[in-house]
Amino acid sequence: MKYKRIFVIVLDSLGIGASKDAKDFGDEGANTLESIAKSCNGLNVPNLEGIGLGSLGHFSGIYRHNQQLGYTVRLEEISNGKDTMTGHYEMMGLKTEVPFVTFTETGFPQEFIDLFEQQTGRKTIGNIAASGTEILDKYGEHQIKTGDWIVYTSADSVFQIAANEEIISIEELYKACEIAREIAMDPRWKVGRVIARPYIGKHAGAFKRTPRRHDWALAPTSETVLDTLKDNNFDVIGVGKIPDIFCDHGITRKVPTISNHDGMEKTIEISKEDFEGLAFVNLVDFDAVYGHRRDPIGYGKAIVDFDAQLETLMAYLKDTDLLMLTADHGNDPTFKGTDHTREMVPLLMYSKSFIKPRHLQDITCFGVIGATIAENFGVKMPDIGESILELLK
Repeated sequence: MKYKRIFVIVLDSLGIGASKDAKDFGDEGANTLESIAKSCNGLNVPNLEGIGLGSLGHFSGIYRHNQQLGYTVRLEEISNGKDTMTGHYEMMGLKTEVPFVTFTETGFPQEFIDLFEQQTGRKTIGNIAASGTEILDKYGEHQIKTGDWIVYTSADSVFQIAANEEIISIEELYKACEIAREIAMDPRWKVGRVIARPYIGKHAGAFKRTPRRHDWALAPTSETVLDTLKDNNFDVIGVGKIPDIFCDHGITRKVPTISNHDGMEKTIEISKEDFEGLAFVNLVDFDAVYGHRRDPIGYGKAIVDFDAQLETLMAYLKDTDLLMLTADHGNDPTFKGTDHTREMVPLLMYSKSFIKPRHLQDITCFGVIGATIAENFGVKMPDIGESILELLK
């Protein structure tokens, strides 16, 4: 075992340029990080720059260091899709051959909606693809008057249920999500996630989501690196929505978060603990709050804020720790539509034990992350991805 603790932090949606197959997904020209950096006239991210962010491509106002502190590599996805679950599964050793079903253009079929209404005892409103703020402003006042569920989807494979906590209890909302998840096990409607979207407020413009979101995801189709770590008595700490993404499979401890800042604060606290294994973190605000809402300026500020907290985390890391920063897909906030974008993603690796780190050649398959972790802890290797542990010196 080379490293006692490995921290994997997913900067959700921070792509670094269109993948070779981006044309197949309608995403030629997408570049999340460059679009953000250009919109912000550069980004003040000295810690990411120091690790080697500037080695991963041309990004306005982000510079390449001749003596970077970390190993860097660009990763290309092999799975068929560009969503959260597909990206995370591939990181941990699963390749998705058939993309998850979506209802972006049509909404969910009436048969599905009828079953949902019958089993929950409430009518529905919405059933369109929309952003979270847009759907609340459009239908929130209607829900206050009628008690109808607000249901909606997006470019992702999701069925989302919004409920005003002052009208519908969180317990009833969660029960409705469980019902929807069961209905959506039918192959015709088998979406990747059912998501509870609780909120509060009295009128349009004042509605605000609460932190009690919860996801009901499809279970991984087979064993992941998380499972093999847990089975071999290593710690697997899931921070943010990681436990939801993997349906708690392979997770030994769950750490919920309410924001990127909170997620990093909790990761910093975890770094002060004595554990052996993996801390797996997802920072969802990059995607949900800024990418989908097409806010490059807000996205840029969030990256700068992350960079400041990253400095604190790096200070607490030991020589026997490895930090891996990556993303699960792109979401270029200046690109057409509000969908994820098929992009290369970064992999920045840092350890105080590195002697002369460098930029590495591109790697095809996010599974390099899980394979490297598996080899480090001496557990069963995943079916996809090759370890680069021996290169990290």
